[in-house]
Amino acid sequence: MDALELIYLDDLELAVRVWHPEAPRTLVAWHGLARHGGDFATLARRLGPEWRLIAPDTPGRGLSSWSTRPPHDYRYARYAELAVALLDHFDLECVPWVGTSMGGLLGMRLAAEPATAARIERLVLNDIGPELEPEGLAEIATYFGRPHRFAHFSALEAELRDHYAGFGLEGDAAWREMALGSARRLPDGSWSFHFDPRIAEQFAHDPPRDLWADWRALACPLMVIRGADSPLLSRHAVARMADAQPSLVTLEAPGCGHAPMLDRVSQTTPLADFLASPAGDPGAGSTA
Repeated sequence: MDALELIYLDDLELAVRVWHPEAPRTLVAWHGLARHGGDFATLARRLGPEWRLIAPDTPGRGLSSWSTRPPHDYRYARYAELAVALLDHFDLECVPWVGTSMGGLLGMRLAAEPATAARIERLVLNDIGPELEPEGLAEIATYFGRPHRFAHFSALEAELRDHYAGFGLEGDAAWREMALGSARRLPDGSWSFHFDPRIAEQFAHDPPRDLWADWRALACPLMVIRGADSPLLSRHAVARMADAQPSLVTLEAPGCGHAPMLDRVSQTTPLADFLASPAGDPGAGSTA
């Protein structure tokens, strides 16, 4: 990253990673459940100096505060308040939004709510949508709902390679970089992941929401990226999404599950084309 901004809301400090801070155009990118804004470093480099990429660490992750009130802070309504605070901090009236998994559902919520819809200029959902596979969702909730402790850093890296195989990272250097940004040393000298173990409580605290109603309410240009091997977002769900939003741009990422890292040219070039397309003509269609 090129800069780090700190935003405060009540007792929370939101760490926001920024690439190309002087760029003429701005994109907000929000990460998945147990990740952080650093995941978008390669996307920022590939988009280049024309784009300022703003990527927060959701509270309980990365460099942001851990909550002293998880039932209050680790839920979508609170994340939406933080997102509005972020947009206000950067004086962003209307901005494109790229969201991976949880970050995509947050962007969809903002774009569907009447009070915030005008703030989202266009929306990219990375391996997420209004219909999710129950088994894949249950696996995520179970995995992040239990503690993770490793005697050695190498064991933590090996676990990352296994659990996040769906990211499609290529090469030892990429995995090592991810491990360095994902590790937290415990008081006894062992290792764990960077996030607060209580973040998974959002599955219990968040009330049910009609995501299909949100999807049908969206009026901005839309793109969905699906990992070809995704256990969470099915091809059938993407087809239903396109039926409800006929101008939807779709991209399937081969060699990826949940969720593509947005680090390959085959992913970033169509994404950049979508971001650059005129608002009235997002380039509807599918790409492979």
